Amino acid sequence: MSTTFSKAELERYSRHLIIPEFNIEGQRKLKEAKVLVVGSGGLGSPVLLYLAAAGVGHIGIVDFDVVDDSNLQRQVLFTVEDVGQSKAATAKTRLEKLNPFIEFTVHDTALTSDNALEIFKDYDVIADGTDNFATRYLVNDACVILDKVNVYASIFRFDGQLSVFNYVDKTGVRGPHYRDLFPSPPPPGLVPSCAEGGVMGVLPGMIGTMQANEVIKVITGIGEPLSGRLFLFDTLSFETRTMKIRKNPNTAPVTELIDYEFFCGSGHEEQEEPVREITAVQLKEWKDTNKAFQLIDVREPYEFDIANIGGTLIPQNQIEAQLDQIQKDQDVVLYCRSGNRSADVLRTLKAKGYGNLYNLQGGILSWAEQIDPEMAKY
Repeated sequence: MSTTFSKAELERYSRHLIIPEFNIEGQRKLKEAKVLVVGSGGLGSPVLLYLAAAGVGHIGIVDFDVVDDSNLQRQVLFTVEDVGQSKAATAKTRLEKLNPFIEFTVHDTALTSDNALEIFKDYDVIADGTDNFATRYLVNDACVILDKVNVYASIFRFDGQLSVFNYVDKTGVRGPHYRDLFPSPPPPGLVPSCAEGGVMGVLPGMIGTMQANEVIKVITGIGEPLSGRLFLFDTLSFETRTMKIRKNPNTAPVTELIDYEFFCGSGHEEQEEPVREITAVQLKEWKDTNKAFQLIDVREPYEFDIANIGGTLIPQNQIEAQLDQIQKDQDVVLYCRSGNRSADVLRTLKAKGYGNLYNLQGGILSWAEQIDPEMAKY
């Protein structure tokens, strides 16, 4: 039996229905479709908003995170009142008000190798809005195993990219998938996350709406999806490029899900030498008791202006050029935003003979949480 529409639905979608290439058949395909959006943050927000508005009949939302103040600069699904609440559940509530004619399923859990296949199996298209390599490889491999289309996007600072993976075209030819483009992940720490590297607030809106457009094209069969192509967008120059992607004959078959944290390097704890650390509470005791020590901030000057706990500012990339500024005859505490960069600096200095170093555990974020709640966290 053909899918039908109520009078209210027909009026709601009327601007779709009068497009000759789309018409009621395209709208019917949207209503019959089931789309899973992985992540409801920067990319997931516009994807979810526009897919819901367009009338995709069943939308799943995978996200285990809660809304944070720092999300509101770009994650337009949420408001100040939502801070501390489940992203997935909050998104569902908001989207139900946008379109009461469609269904939503909340998966308020972390996506893992243990649950991905079970979650994915009932959906037609997967939209990947994640922000880390481990989950991107997991999403890709689950899609390959289950023969699902993976509409992929990623963002960083001022740049975005978009593609459609594992898509079967009208001739029955299957296009490349994520591993054909990126056979292996970059070394751990080489590509900062949005939390470490930042992202321009409008960028996920621009890329996310294009991602939603690709989902609609895949579902309805209109146009040419970005299968076999990678779209690159530089917002600073407003230049775009589209690169061709081909299936790599050397790509190993994907037959099972693996440990993706280990695959992407975050499981190789033994590769990095542990560093000596000091907690925020201990550092405050040093300050309060006037202990003689040197405090060094290894962040960038613009980060120092956001929030700091004093000390000498020597950015990480200038450390080796300013070794003469670092004391050897007293304890030295290094700090950054979260403790990762300062730990790297400590290892570098230790290799040069410094044995008097401490890393502030958790960085300035830990100081803000444990010592000074009035300090801005970024």
